[in-house]
Amino acid sequence: MRILLTNDDGIYAPGLRALLPELRRLGEVLVVAPATEQSAVGHSVTLTNPLIVQEVLDDERKSIGWAVEGRPADCVKLALRELLPWRPDVVVSGLNAGSNAGINVLYSGTVAAAVEGAFFRVTSVACSLEYSKPTPPDFARGAAYARQIVEQILARKPAVGSLFNVNIPDLERHTPRGVRMVPQNMAAYEESYDRRTDPRGRVYFWSNPEFGCPDPHPDSDVTALKEGWITVTPLQFNLTHEAMLHEIGEWQWRLSLE
Repeated sequence: MRILLTNDDGIYAPGLRALLPELRRLGEVLVVAPATEQSAVGHSVTLTNPLIVQEVLDDERKSIGWAVEGRPADCVKLALRELLPWRPDVVVSGLNAGSNAGINVLYSGTVAAAVEGAFFRVTSVACSLEYSKPTPPDFARGAAYARQIVEQILARKPAVGSLFNVNIPDLERHTPRGVRMVPQNMAAYEESYDRRTDPRGRVYFWSNPEFGCPDPHPDSDVTALKEGWITVTPLQFNLTHEAMLHEIGEWQWRLSLE
């Protein structure tokens, strides 16, 4: 099996480094990941700056892949178009430091990298590990769980280009109760900003790191994760609102040609 490993925390992130040896148990792995942290950049891509690429070596001076001065989606594009000597059987993105559940999926660079793989008709899996700050995540255990989920997804031979979002619960609070296939929670998160003034009197804001979903939908990724389950959610990137498309098809449109 041939595996492309990427992430949004950067190629030197401990989550990626923990997942790399686990995935090597499944086959050949090459890494193409951002040179620096790119958390919450969503599916942005680089258009007006060059994408500088540098080969990265492990402790034994052997190549593990490439660091890209760009976004997670850039990394997958470059990997599949230019860098890899083969087409991967699967794209794995992670292991992210922090969960990517609910509407956070839309902001996540981890998920965006997996979506980019699915664009190219490669089965893709985003993997994230929930944790409670300031406790460091147990990436080694999290990576072992992630590898098992990836392995079982692939054993089922999903359709070409299938896309999955995997979240592992906080291992300091839970030994996972098992695995649940659940939909993405769509309830709004509660967020806030810290308003400050700099020495020159200019107002600026810090996004507070503590936020939550006060009223999540039952039987969703957010609730199942909180209950200690590993969650697996199949995703799609077709954003068409099919019901509304049918509705507006009945509208009468008028244009003025003046």
